[in-house]
Amino acid sequence: MKLSDFDFDLPEALIATRPARPRSSACLLVAEGDRLRDLHVRDLPDLLQPGDRLVLNDTRVIPARLTGLRRRETAQGPVEARIEVTLMEPAPGGYWRAMARPLKKLKPGDRVIFSDRLSALVVAKGDEDAVLDFDLAGEAFDAALAEAGAMPLPPYIAAKRPADAQDREDYQTVWAARPGAVAAPTASLHFDQPLLAALAARGVAFTHVTLHVGAGTFLPVKTDDVSAHRMHAEWGEVTEAAAAEINATRAAGGRIIPVGTTALRLIESAADEAGRLHPWVGETDIFIRPGYRFRIADALMTNFHLPRSTLMMLVSALMGTDRIRQIYTHAVNSGYRFFSYGDASLLIPGPQAVRQGSQTGI
Repeated sequence: MKLSDFDFDLPEALIATRPARPRSSACLLVAEGDRLRDLHVRDLPDLLQPGDRLVLNDTRVIPARLTGLRRRETAQGPVEARIEVTLMEPAPGGYWRAMARPLKKLKPGDRVIFSDRLSALVVAKGDEDAVLDFDLAGEAFDAALAEAGAMPLPPYIAAKRPADAQDREDYQTVWAARPGAVAAPTASLHFDQPLLAALAARGVAFTHVTLHVGAGTFLPVKTDDVSAHRMHAEWGEVTEAAAAEINATRAAGGRIIPVGTTALRLIESAADEAGRLHPWVGETDIFIRPGYRFRIADALMTNFHLPRSTLMMLVSALMGTDRIRQIYTHAVNSGYRFFSYGDASLLIPGPQAVRQGSQTGI
């Protein structure tokens, strides 16, 4: 498979920079087998069946984008440089790995001041990122970060407008609980409390798992041969209770439907060859692409993804490459809104498609 197999033309006007309001009013393209239907997220209770189980990622996005001043003493006196930082993930020793712009203006030993309460020492610098040692930890760090930081909007939104106060609500799920993500599980942004109540009344169950989405989710695939691509690792947890709920639903004949690719990747990482989910905690770099045999997921609710991305490969694995091309052509021609703040799809493969093929991609 070549990277070009997952390319498509996307008009820039279809890239959403704000979400639909209310959340559940977003459009929903339902692809079930060979059929396509143009609906809305609020229609989910009519689409799902009693006994189905939605798997929800309860990670909480931290305000990981910071702007600060690097101060350095030179023979000519103090010199300052404006530095933009996006936290990527915790590093051993209580440090943080971070992307920085301009990275060339940082070196180990520099201090970057983000606010009166928050600063960090540069302890290491690589070709693409830096390692920072903040002067606060625990709840004090969380409080200072909340004051100084901004929501880390994806590059394709940040290039069009800066993050603002509204994004602190918009770029967070209504069930967010465990801080640690630097990108939102965006399919989940379509849910609000009235929709959750309607789904529960329909007999649809919910299970929460955690995958802290990292900034690596936006990194481009740089190899033309997709099998040579190496996925970034992200920390996740499936609790004993979550595994038991999902296994019980499968045993009873209910469908397991992850909301978002992050929830799907996590439960597939925690499943065995027989299709049983186990409690699990750690880092996953699972790479799901065509040929992958799904162990747990029966369907997927997800947003519309970037061309030439690993997420396009994942949905192609679920539905088939030709079928995804048809779905995305319809979405573009129908004016669906794309990416993190865009519309959603409900992908339900044919009865044999979801679990066919050889086991690859781990």
